[in-house]
Parts: sequence; C-alpha cells; structure tokens
Amino acid sequence: MTDAIISKTKLNDITNFGLRASVGVIFLAHGLGKLNPQFIGFLTGQLGFAPEMQIPIALAEIIPGILLITGILTRVSASMLCVIMLGAIFYVKKATNLIGQGGYELDLILLAASLVIITAGPGKISLAQIIKKLPSYVH
Repeated sequence: MTDAIISKTKLNDITNFGLRASVGVIFLAHGLGKLNPQFIGFLTGQLGFAPEMQIPIALAEIIPGILLITGILTRVSASMLCVIMLGAIFYVKKATNLIGQGGYELDLILLAASLVIITAGPGKISLAQIIKKLPSYVH
C-alpha cells in the first residue's frame, strides 16, 4: 500500500528527475572531455580506433546526456547509454576489476541507472511531459 502511495507523490517525480539529470550531467561532462585532443591518444593508442572516431564517440555521450537532462527521448537516450556502458565495461576495461585501478564500478552504476531510466521513462518533470500537455493545435 505504501509503495503505491509513494509512487504517486511529487517526491517520486523529483527523484526521477534527479536521477535523469545526474546521469545526464555525468555523460555530458564525460562526452565534453572526449573532445579534448589528448583523448585521441587514448583512442588510437590503447583502443585502436581511428582518430576520426573522436567526435562520434563524444557526441554519443553528449547528445543523450542533454536529452536525459531535458527529458526528451529519454528511453532511447538511456538505451544508447546502456550500450556505451557495456562497451566501457567489456571492451575498454575488459571487466577485470570491479574496484581499484581500471575498475568498472562507476560504469556499472551508470548502466544500472540507465536501466532504471528506461523503465521509469521521462516522468512528470520533463519537456516530454510538458509537450504532451500542450493543446493539440500547438504541436
């Protein structure tokens, strides 16, 4: 009974927005960091990618990050970020250490948070919700 009451409160909406915004900010910051010229050395030297992949890889985190923060295309964005996190865990970090040097604990929690966002959707504090409530002649 309590679970049903909590899920209909503003606290649930605020929590949903907080999760979406925090994950979005983290990916936005990480994506912007990948625009740094030093990232090309890591990309080509350690991962074996072509330097031309720098921009697409950065944008793959920046764009979904922005969309999560605003609450537009939330499930699609969180799904893309799940793929990125799986790549980070299994391809970049080789899933060898959960904690410590080369640990994937942050990647794992971001994967889990993205899965929660996929399940929960954008919530009431989102542009998607605002757009949905607009009169039909506006959109």
